Amino acid sequence: MKTITSPLSNSLLNYPIELLGKKEDLLFVDIETTGFAARSSQLYLIGCISYEDGSWTITQFFAQSPNQEKELLLAFFHFCRGKKTLVHYNGNNFDLPYLKQKYHSHGMEVPFGNMDGVDLYKRVMPYKSLLGVENLKQKTMESFLSIERKDIYDGGQLINIYREYVSQNALYEKQVMLQKASTDTDAGHEAALQKTLKELKDREKILLLHNAEDMTGMFRLLPLLAYSDLLLQPSKLTKISAKKVTEPTGAVHQTLLIRLRMSSPLPKDLLVNKKGARLLVEKNEAQLEIPLLTGELKYFYSNYKDYYYLPAEDMAMHKSVATFVSPEHRTQATAATCYTRKEGTYLPQWDLLFEPVFRTSLEDKTLYFELTDELKHSPEQLYQYALHVLDFFLHERKR
Repeated sequence: MKTITSPLSNSLLNYPIELLGKKEDLLFVDIETTGFAARSSQLYLIGCISYEDGSWTITQFFAQSPNQEKELLLAFFHFCRGKKTLVHYNGNNFDLPYLKQKYHSHGMEVPFGNMDGVDLYKRVMPYKSLLGVENLKQKTMESFLSIERKDIYDGGQLINIYREYVSQNALYEKQVMLQKASTDTDAGHEAALQKTLKELKDREKILLLHNAEDMTGMFRLLPLLAYSDLLLQPSKLTKISAKKVTEPTGAVHQTLLIRLRMSSPLPKDLLVNKKGARLLVEKNEAQLEIPLLTGELKYFYSNYKDYYYLPAEDMAMHKSVATFVSPEHRTQATAATCYTRKEGTYLPQWDLLFEPVFRTSLEDKTLYFELTDELKHSPEQLYQYALHVLDFFLHERKR
């Protein structure tokens, strides 16, 4: 088994790593195998990134032959000591279950069983539509962030390269043994030996490069976490104001403007328009623009069987009071007519956040709440609303 270490430039880190934990506690991991099923395939390479002695380092444990798999697992077992958080890309679906099965098959303890985990794939998955990417494969996301690779192979192509490497390595070891046993200094034997060694190193370089670029790519994809950080990490409310907006038609309406400073900057600026509202994020500055509705909305009572509808007043009245209204001026309320009307200034909400809830009609899926003077002077509630609007922009709604 070989252990290869190489430094990783700090310039590749463009994310506040402390949001994941102490640097010394983090361990990035990616594996290379000859198949998807642990029972019928070979683990031949485990790549790691860790913070050692004041700098980031790539460490690769490479099995030069299939019988070194247990040695590979043991090396990684010791390497996990002292680490608290495992970082990976889609490792929950492949790397970690594969490693667990390998450790169990060799009768060994799983080294990361009690470690916290950060799956970059899982964290970015809810934002696939927002980012407009075809899929969430690591290479796709690297292209999204304009990360270039020297490696031209995928994991499937490397399976044959590794098998060729194993064959070449066995041939090389045999040639070395024959040369040591021979008293001849045949130039032809030496040339064959050097040819095999070169082919062996060429294949090894391809295998190690692919894994190293998977590791550095994962490291450079950390800024993708900023999309989930928009909701997961605390932000600071920096401005709340109202502004007038003039539409191309000449219509004028008011918009609530909320500005937030986020914990981590987005790797790409984000602009989303949805249901008349607008989100703009530039680096770590987010601006929300939500249209204010000024006018009359309806508050619907749920227990409509206890109400009469008064057509002349266009409102519902509880039967305990409406019994004094002449029968010709009242009808049994239905779910659609059991309401009262109120003039005011309202903001939309897409899940129940503030009550009472108002609608334009019973069928309206958008809920509204009144922007009262009390709410205007409550930064805590306005911040809560800002996070609600962010969630609306960032995630698909089924309703």
